[in-house]
Amino acid sequence: MSFSYKPLWKLLLDQELSKTDLKDTVGLSSATIAKLGKDEYVSMQIIDRLCCHFQVQPSDIFEWKGSDK
Repeated sequence: MSFSYKPLWKLLLDQELSKTDLKDTVGLSSATIAKLGKDEYVSMQIIDRLCCHFQVQPSDIFEWKGSDK
């Protein structure tokens, strides 16, 4: 399975925030920002923090791209 964080990046653009703003305000590490940028897995704790910060549902943060099989 693979996921895309494209909705998160659109959310940042809509709110005129940079990745650095996201890192600083949510308290994410540079490594986590890099994982998000590469559409790699992050923990549910990170997803929860993003949803809480933006007051959105998980589907507003990431989308399922389908199976890699």
